[in-house]
Amino acid sequence: MSWLELRITTESIHAERFSDALFDLGALSVSIEDAQAGTDAEKPIFGEPGEPVDQLWEQSILLALFDKGINTALIVAAASTSLKLALPSFDVVRVEEQDWVRLTQSQFNPIPISDRLWITPTWHECPDAGAISIQLDPGLAFGTGSHPTTRLCLKWLDSNLAGGETLLDYGCGSGILAIAGIKLGAVSAVGVDIDPQAMTASRQNAEQNVVEVQFYLPDAEPTSSYDVVIANILTNPLKALAPMLAAKVKLNGRIALSGILAEQADDVIAIYSQWFAMNTPQIEDGWVCLSGTRK
Repeated sequence: MSWLELRITTESIHAERFSDALFDLGALSVSIEDAQAGTDAEKPIFGEPGEPVDQLWEQSILLALFDKGINTALIVAAASTSLKLALPSFDVVRVEEQDWVRLTQSQFNPIPISDRLWITPTWHECPDAGAISIQLDPGLAFGTGSHPTTRLCLKWLDSNLAGGETLLDYGCGSGILAIAGIKLGAVSAVGVDIDPQAMTASRQNAEQNVVEVQFYLPDAEPTSSYDVVIANILTNPLKALAPMLAAKVKLNGRIALSGILAEQADDVIAIYSQWFAMNTPQIEDGWVCLSGTRK
């Protein structure tokens, strides 16, 4: 079995409407990508929760999948007419039947975090049999070890946990940091996230790794303080949550914060310095991990 993939280049301001029109005309799926992705003209976009993205790429590519036998030229013409837009440039490629599960899995390989810590999908063996391996598959929640912010947090945990600590992972996503904390010697770990799907993913991942972690939505989290608090979120939430997160760290306890762009680090340091003696930021690919000790 095969399908036709229609690739349409259009201005980004029209991309969502064009996508809806293609669905109305029988598209099985439609995705929108930056037309300049992978080139020097690519524009990274970063949004904060609750705030609008202040820029979009100028040109988009719509990838629309249709059953074979469809007249794609008529589809493009009909969509353009319905939107009162000029006919865009497009091309068509045939998509053959594949083992999509194996194809997807082939894109995810074990990720080395340090000499002793790896993130390993369940369909792979850890390359180092003597290493600490966190089994984690791509899923519903953020945090598989592939993003610099997650790697920075994992490296910080690997370097700073001595064993026996209590740990809070605030904004836990997939639960990867709480799970890593237990595997690296924390005596207990709690994960908190606002997303119910994150709760489901985190609990499944903890069970898969045979570790005990308690996961809660924010309103259900027990009132407690911890030796270590780690939060891989984004800059604006970290600023807003600063008093609450600081209150959860024991005296002489430690905090680690990520999801922060390098140019945003000074603002976050200024806020958290009220409660913490802050360390030198750790940087990877334009992202930073900030850490400090509770005063």
